[in-house]
Amino acid sequence: MTTHNIHTVLVANRGEIACRIIRTLKDQGVRSVAVYSDADADAPHVRDADIAVHIGASPARESYLVIDKIIDAARRTGANAIHPGYGFLAENSTFAQACADNDIIFMGPPASAIETMGDKISARAAVEARDVPTVPGISRPGLTDEEIIAAAPEIGFPVLIKPSAGGGGKGMHRIEDPADLPEALVTARREAAGAFGDDTLFLEHFVDTPRHIEVQILADAHGNVVHLGERECSLQRRHQKVIEEAPSPLLDATTREAIGQAACDAARSVGYVGAGTVEFIVPAARPDDFYFMEMNTRLQVEHPVTEMVTGHDLVALQLAIARGEELPIRQEDITLTGHSIEARIYAEDPANGFLPTGGRIASVVKPEGPGVRVDSGITDGSEISSLYDPMLMKVIVHGADRAEALSRLDRALANTVVAGVGVNTDFCRFLINVPQVVAGDLHTGLLDEVVDDYRVSDVPDDALVASAMVWLAQRWPDQPGSAWAIPDGWRPGLPAEQRVRFAWEGGSSLISLRGTPAAAEVTVHDAVAGLTSEDEAARAEPRTVSATVHRDGDSWRVTVDGLTRHWQIDAIGNGSTPETVVSSDEGTWVLRQEHVARSRADEDADGDGTLASPMPGTVIALSAEPGTRVSAGDAVLVVEAMKMEHVLRAAHDGIVAYHCSAGDQVPAGKALASVAADD
Repeated sequence: MTTHNIHTVLVANRGEIACRIIRTLKDQGVRSVAVYSDADADAPHVRDADIAVHIGASPARESYLVIDKIIDAARRTGANAIHPGYGFLAENSTFAQACADNDIIFMGPPASAIETMGDKISARAAVEARDVPTVPGISRPGLTDEEIIAAAPEIGFPVLIKPSAGGGGKGMHRIEDPADLPEALVTARREAAGAFGDDTLFLEHFVDTPRHIEVQILADAHGNVVHLGERECSLQRRHQKVIEEAPSPLLDATTREAIGQAACDAARSVGYVGAGTVEFIVPAARPDDFYFMEMNTRLQVEHPVTEMVTGHDLVALQLAIARGEELPIRQEDITLTGHSIEARIYAEDPANGFLPTGGRIASVVKPEGPGVRVDSGITDGSEISSLYDPMLMKVIVHGADRAEALSRLDRALANTVVAGVGVNTDFCRFLINVPQVVAGDLHTGLLDEVVDDYRVSDVPDDALVASAMVWLAQRWPDQPGSAWAIPDGWRPGLPAEQRVRFAWEGGSSLISLRGTPAAAEVTVHDAVAGLTSEDEAARAEPRTVSATVHRDGDSWRVTVDGLTRHWQIDAIGNGSTPETVVSSDEGTWVLRQEHVARSRADEDADGDGTLASPMPGTVIALSAEPGTRVSAGDAVLVVEAMKMEHVLRAAHDGIVAYHCSAGDQVPAGKALASVAADD
């Protein structure tokens, strides 16, 4: 067979997968071409590529999904091959055929294989002809509701209604009671037609406590097909994967070889060429009874875990296959070493029902260390839009065994920061520490079972103390001039107490400091939201420590009660609520900070009792009626700032007078109320 010289590859995708493909192309000495929409003009994949071509407006349907624009970009740049990545046009048979029609090498399977495997009914028929096991069910084109209902009792309840076209869980319904089946079929057809333009359905037996296990295959044009082991993808929500690992903790060597050969047979059933993934559903209690689910005719999001345990670059192998070369590896050459786990970092808010987030990223901190890899499509200043997939990056680790991999992933996630946009990093840490996950006792419904136990992680007191000491040091003059010109609370005698509030997703703490950077007393006030009862009790009383801080090269040396630690503390924002990234060997956190103005009630309990806004915010409640009497410690009003509520309380007994109304936007230091002492 003739081999081809691939000199220029256009990557018909964006984000982290485009960056990852371009990285291998550079390693292979192949020129890379990026395409981009208006929204991605300054995206990392555009910067990484040798050439970049603008292909249209921001919506994907006007840019990344327009086949003619992609083909035109390839022609204009002299690209003789196109890598589709995943998503967009990666599994579009019309796109694959358009490449062939224009003498451009498509770095994927033949259009016929995409078409067959893209329809679940035809895919099932194809693999069954190769004796690949499938879930008991009924699947043929044109099934009516009546035929499906008639077949259901023999298949056995519970059953799963599935659309023939598409994926991602749309149109899928689990049915326990036969009486619910007719109505569910009507709903499923409507959903399938709306999502895929095709309301064809089929029915399968629902596998109890199912595990999602997939096998990576490679096939060349010379008839060679190999598998590179399996990946476990059972930790998912709404049929979207969150954590993936290789190998699966469920399979033994015998089952691994059997499922691997079944995957190779599935690829052979459609004359597959390229990299692909065959997905199986596996009963947790009976792993020998694995069943074909579908084939993804492209590179998968989770392919890095396979690369980590096999040592093979899948994109480099795709390139060799696309050139027409024989696979440089045989089945006996492939071994699995150690364990790898990947966490997908999504722009979403797990504490708020996983609602999508967005905005401009202020800072990205990527973890480093032995066995750590990051595939990312974002950088400082990236704008995250709802127009595209919410996955921003992937954190992948490798360890000698699963326990080491889990430990390394937890540490890597602790040192991963995407500031300015809400992400699921903290939730991923929670998930990989769930006892069932640690034990490898997984199934596709596990995440939904444990999600209600999730609480946003606390920031350690030591990180807050270190941040406060650095804040104090940065405000303290190296060469004091006029004491009256420096806003540091200085007065004759000793410096006044300074206050700073740090807030983060899920909590905040008020820190008070007395003294200098060389010798200060630091008190951590305020318990944070979402703590367990024991944690709450531990934080109920303010904690006061002795601390010092010194600049030590690029880091800060902070000593707290005689224990010294080095901290990296960097400013990443400015304005009314600047942010800092604080990190040590314990982890990394993003804190919003605000200098808290002191009220006159703080200065003198016998004074006029003025209560000032501690920071810019909104008055959301007046807690007493004007002119009424309050006692010391009573709530007077509530200010919301940095997504947290701050209660201002009376310093002494007296009569309340308000200088604001509920709903007012107020600056820091504004007098909001006063409590006049009465006799």
